[in-house]
This record gives sequence, structure tokens and C-alpha cells, in this order.
Amino acid sequence: MTAGAAPVPNRAPAPEDRAAEFLRRGWWREETFLDDLRHQARVRPHKLAVAGRRIAEARTDTLDYSELARLTDRFAVALIELGVQRGDFVAVQLPNRWESVPLLFACIRAGAVICPIDPVCQEEELRHRLELTGARVCITVPEWNGYPLAAHLTALKAELPLEHVVVVGGRDAGTLSFDDHFVGVAWEEQRAGELDGRELAPDDPFVVLFTSGTTGPSKGVLHSQNTIHAAVRGYADTFLLDDSLVAAVTTPLVHYSGFGQGILTGVMLGGTIAFQDVRQNAALLDLVERYGATLLYGPPSTLLDITAAQRADPRDVSTLRHTVTGSAPVLQQLVDEVRETLDARTYSVWGMSEFGPVTITRLDYNQNWAAQSNGGPIDSMELRIDDREHPDRRAAVGRLRVRGAAQALGYYKREDVFAAEFNAEGWFDTGDLARDDGRGGVRVLGRAKDALMRDGIVVPMTELEAVVSQHPDVTETAFIGTTGSLDDPIVAVVVPSAGSAPELDRLRAHLRAAGQDERFLPERLVVVDALPKTLTGKVRKAELRRRHGGQ
Repeated sequence: MTAGAAPVPNRAPAPEDRAAEFLRRGWWREETFLDDLRHQARVRPHKLAVAGRRIAEARTDTLDYSELARLTDRFAVALIELGVQRGDFVAVQLPNRWESVPLLFACIRAGAVICPIDPVCQEEELRHRLELTGARVCITVPEWNGYPLAAHLTALKAELPLEHVVVVGGRDAGTLSFDDHFVGVAWEEQRAGELDGRELAPDDPFVVLFTSGTTGPSKGVLHSQNTIHAAVRGYADTFLLDDSLVAAVTTPLVHYSGFGQGILTGVMLGGTIAFQDVRQNAALLDLVERYGATLLYGPPSTLLDITAAQRADPRDVSTLRHTVTGSAPVLQQLVDEVRETLDARTYSVWGMSEFGPVTITRLDYNQNWAAQSNGGPIDSMELRIDDREHPDRRAAVGRLRVRGAAQALGYYKREDVFAAEFNAEGWFDTGDLARDDGRGGVRVLGRAKDALMRDGIVVPMTELEAVVSQHPDVTETAFIGTTGSLDDPIVAVVVPSAGSAPELDRLRAHLRAAGQDERFLPERLVVVDALPKTLTGKVRKAELRRRHGGQ
């Protein structure tokens, strides 16, 4: 690597001694995702690779594999023309647009580490990510939800290593036009030789993903192509996915689920990935019908919106085989709704930025199992549950630890923090509490730091929140203790629906009707206008305890 290359952090403990095993099992490989793209461009050049719907413009942008490969080389040279060196970071702050896909592969081709950033990331957190990575180029949009992203980034240039702000769909003073520099010049015909010897190898740093930052500045999780491959290969194999895959992806392409289980899985298999640029869940049914989607991926709240839209205005969804969900507990109501309205089974996935998808409810499970379990580990991963008080002992309920070939390289420039999460045997502390599901899998109960106990039993906070969020008087909720002690009173902090005033007795009755244990019912209700959240939508429970714990 050059002097500007991103260093590989010291992993502690490192899995290098298992590299031969990982390669033998096919979890790691000598090829890259760029090799996958080249293969697809050779064997199925005119097959649809990407369909990106632009809701406001009422249009859909498409790329076949030949076009995607060509634009990858074009964009890679365009990055080099901006001075990007091998190992430099390139920030991409875009909504779900087609440009994100060739940019991802262009970074591999140019030897750059891609830093995906959600457009909702603004102000100090945006500065933190650009400063930490030293990104020399940031590709963005003029504004997002009324916030002038391009102008803000331009103002930051004097304070950061950032040299170029490139704007998709517009141009502000001090910025470059993406269309002019990246799209409008056939760089791959004029300067293709500049790409020789630059592309990333399978174990080089490839992408940095930022955590939610619930307790401080977000951490940059650094992955190689092999650590990502171990996760998405296991994901694809669990569902027996092949080149017939047509995935409708509802999550942001800047998140692991969007670019990993979405883009990279699709290209690896030779399938098709469809998405849209803004959150309009009912419109996702149009993508399913138009492209014959075989897999629909999204969080439970999104899937519930989709099933409601299907009841109101049915579309042809007969091609759907898998409906995959994660990021929140799956309730029986969702499983039933998906089966009745979409005629599909629901599968639950649990994972984290440090490993990608870790557990999945498998094809041979009972079709209702997603409502009872987060599933078992994918082939490249292992998991175990440790006793809360004695971490050297296994337990039926306790702290969830994981390890395997999908382990990230580390936290960029915070290697000590990453190393501190491992024990001597290489098990990573996820920070979550879980219980054994009786089939080699787990049901995640919530964050260990937010845990409450009743009669020696962990209160299933995430399940309680999911149930209460479906009450007609409630928009969303978070369950907290008052001080952080295990025996704290259970407090339901609720954002009410418009014109509604939820009452504690009604919420308790709602939980009883859903089969929740009497010991786990909230003892106090707090009504608020909004819940404090991170950029990724996680509730800041420490902040809620500070605000409302003593009331």
C-alpha cells in the first residue's frame, strides 16, 4: 500500500490462524466482488442487475451487468483523476440511487476504501466521520430533507482533509458535478491504463461502516471483502439463493443490509436488486410486481406497512418466496400478515455491523418460528450464551457472544476498543442478552446494559416494546428502568398516536392479551413527543433514564 493506505488494525484475537480453514470452507476466497461483477458481465451481460426507482421523478433507472461493469471502470478512473490514491477513503453520502452501485465497485477497482454515509448524518457526526477517515472525496446530493448537505460539506473543506465535494443531481459553488465528471466522460476509454495494479485484494480494508453511537462518537467498523463475503455467502446459502434472485431491498444501501445482503449478494449470484430512493413503503409493492421479486427484505415496521398496502390495493406478488426481516423483534402478527397477504414465509435475521448477518431462521424451521427465535448461526459463524455473573460458564439465558469468519478487521483507529470486546478464546461480546431457543439458535432479549430482572428472569424488553408499538394509541415506545439497576421499576416511555392519550391500564391489558408475563408489565407510563435516537434510529435509553427515570 501507499503511505496514504488504511492500516489493517491489530485484531485481538486475530483469526489469521484459521485462514486456511476459512478458505477451505469457501467462507474466504482468493477472488473479490469485482471478480464476481466481471464474471456476470461475461456470462449474462444484458441481464438486469439494478433497478433504482426515483419516487419524486416517477422514473426507474436500470443497469444491466455490462453497463454496470463499464461504469465501474469509468467511475474508478474518475476517482483517480480527483487524486484518490490506493488506500484512501472515499465518502459516499447518497440515498438509494443507482449511482451508489457502480461507485461501490469503482472504489474496489481504484483501490480505495469506501465510506458509506447516510444522508441523515449531518453536522458534527458528519464531521467526525470525515475527520476520522481523512476522506479526500465526498459524493453527495444537494440537500436532504431540507438540509443543504453539499453547502455544509463545502464549508467543512477548509477544516478537513476533504478536497472534493461531488454533487449528484446538481452543483453548488465550490463543488463538482457528478454527471459532468463521473458520467459524462468515457474515462475507461481514455485512461484505462491508470487502473493497472490498483484494485483491492480480498483481505485489504474495503469498507468502513459506522455504528449507531449510542454512548459517544460512532465507531468505524472496518471490513475486508473476505469478511463481508463470509457473511453474505452464509446468508445466500441459508436461503439456497441463486441467479434467479430478484431482491426488493427496503433498507439504505449505505447500511450493511443494503449493500451487503442487497448489492453484493445480488452481484455475487448474478441476480437483480431493486430499491427506491425515499421511504414510501406501499410503493415497494410496485417493485415486487414489476420485477417479479423473489425476496423482500426489510424491518418489521416496513413489512407491516407493505402488508397493509397489499390488503388495500392488491398487487401480483406471486413470485415472492422469502420475506426476510431484522433489526427488531418479529411478532406472530407479522408472520400471519405476511402469510395471508403476500403468501410468503417470514424469516428472521439478527446481526451487527461488526459481523453482518449472524443468525437466521432456516428454511426447514416451522413457518412460525421467526416469531419465537432469531434463528441459528450461518455457516461461517458460531455463537454461545454466557452466564451474566460467570462468563466462563454457559447458560440458557445470558450474554450473547459470537465469533467466526465474518469478523471485522477492527474499529478504525480504535483498535484497543475493538480488542477489549473479545475474551481469550476469541469470542466477541455483542452487548446483547439472549436465551437459547432450544434448536441451536437464540432469541435476543435486548441490550445487557438496559436489562431488568424479575424473579431471576430477564425482562424481554425488545418484545414488550414491539407489542406495545402495535397498540392503536401508540406510535412508538421504549421500555427503561429508572436508574440502570436490575430491579428498577419497568417504565414504558410512549409517543402517542395523533389525537390519542394512551393509558397505563390499557397498555398492560394489551400486553396480557399478547401473552406477556404479568411480571413484565410496565409499572409506570411516561408520554413524550419523541424518543431521542441515534442516526441509525436506535433509541438513546441512557438519555431517557436521565430525563424520566426520577419522575
